[in-house]
This record gives sequence, structure tokens and C-alpha cells, in this order.
Amino acid sequence: MSFSRAQKSRSFLDEAALHEYALRLLGQQMRSVAEVRRKLLGRVEPDESGNAKVEAVLARLREYRLVDDAAFADNFVQMRQQNQKLGPRRVRNDLAMKGVSQQLAAETIDARYADVSEETLARQHLERKRIRKPENEKETARVMRRLVAAGFSTGVIYKILRQWEIPEEALASLTDVDEDAMTDAEEP
Repeated sequence: MSFSRAQKSRSFLDEAALHEYALRLLGQQMRSVAEVRRKLLGRVEPDESGNAKVEAVLARLREYRLVDDAAFADNFVQMRQQNQKLGPRRVRNDLAMKGVSQQLAAETIDARYADVSEETLARQHLERKRIRKPENEKETARVMRRLVAAGFSTGVIYKILRQWEIPEEALASLTDVDEDAMTDAEEP
């Protein structure tokens, strides 16, 4: 007995219907050009005529300034920094997953994070997530993993842990946790 859903046969959209679909997508939330393209390609023929329709719709959306990766990246970085208190590494990875170019992401992040202390932001993140001073090595490792996943540099993390007066033995045991968490955080 199979529990898979029955596939709906989806009819392909013409250019006008594709434009309406794109407007609905953008009405729900701001999206990068790559995200809109990815969504639109799922609604057209998988050939050259489908690609031409998608590019025509994207050109109209750009003309009306409804899709703009620079504005999207700026808004995205601002929201992640101010609301979620995430570090620059995490935001850079998230932008890459959204299809924003590395150069644009780097420029936007550098501009937004220029006047912000990473340590202050990390402390705000800890406060926002209600993470307290760790009591033992296991909790110390957990705090370390959480901060690395939130996109903060290991230098800032160690600085915070030292200010919490975590024993040096506990910090020394975090080197393998540090390397594992960094590789996990960098994978998109």
C-alpha cells in the first residue's frame, strides 16, 4: 500500500498567466530573482519556449522593479540582523541558498554589519534565545554549536565563553566541536 500523493496533472501556463502567478508569489513575500525563476520554471514547458516565457516575465517584473536582488539582499540582511540577531556567516549562507550572487551578498553584508559589533550581536542572540551561562562541558558545547550555527566567528564565541569564566579545559575540549560545527554551518 502506497501513501504517496497522486500527481496532479498541471497544465502549463501562458505568459499572461505566468505573470499573474509571479505577482501572487511576490505578493506573499519578497523573493530573489533566482527564487522567482525557479518557481516559474515549474509552471512552463521544460523546453526553450518555456524558458523564453520565464525570461519575458522576469524582464517585465524587473522593468516595474518588482524583483531586484540588491533590494532583496538589503532587506533580507537587515531583517536577519535586527530581528533574528544572526551573524554574518549565517546570513551569507542563507543568501546563497536564495540564489543571490556571492559578490552582492558580500557587499550587502559588509555594509550592514560594518557598524555592528559581532560580540554585541552574539550576546543579543543569546539573550533572544534565552541561553544562559553553561554549567558543564556538555552545555558549553551546546552554546558553542548554537552560536556557530547562528553565524558567529569562533573568536567572538571564545571571547564570550571566557568572559563567562568557563574553565580553559572545557574550552580546549571544544576544538573538535568547533571544527565539526563550522563544516556543518558552511554547507548550504
